[in-house]
Amino acid sequence: MLRSLLIGLSAGSRALTPLATVSEAARGGHLAEANPAVRLLAHPLFAAGSKTLAAGELWGDKLKSAPDRVVPAGIAARLLAGGLAGAALAPRKRLLLGAALGAGAAAAAAYVTFGARMKAMRRWGQTPTGLVEDALTVGAAQWVVRGAK
Repeated sequence: MLRSLLIGLSAGSRALTPLATVSEAARGGHLAEANPAVRLLAHPLFAAGSKTLAAGELWGDKLKSAPDRVVPAGIAARLLAGGLAGAALAPRKRLLLGAALGAGAAAAAAYVTFGARMKAMRRWGQTPTGLVEDALTVGAAQWVVRGAK
């Protein structure tokens, strides 16, 4: 259940990167196939779509017009992505708990990471802080998913 919580935390800063990471692990057969969430994430269209959207999110975050992650749509995306990724990393009989942990952690982490990013941006600017946050999120999601089966 720890992996469900941790993937949710990473979804707080980038909603779609953790989902794309879990989807890629599912597609590669690295997650338990008996889990219905894994079967959904392993679908080729879902995997391709999640990677495309994650790349767009990474790029779009550096734009001045990027919305804050704590607006309702941003929180909703984090709840959905964190919940689905959390369910996929949970044992089959604990899917709902995994989804709740992933979604809750994503929403909470969105506010924490938003505050930290706003503070860092005042000192270093939007693009450099975004790139650091991207690297941390991608690395964290990869670390959580590694060995998850």
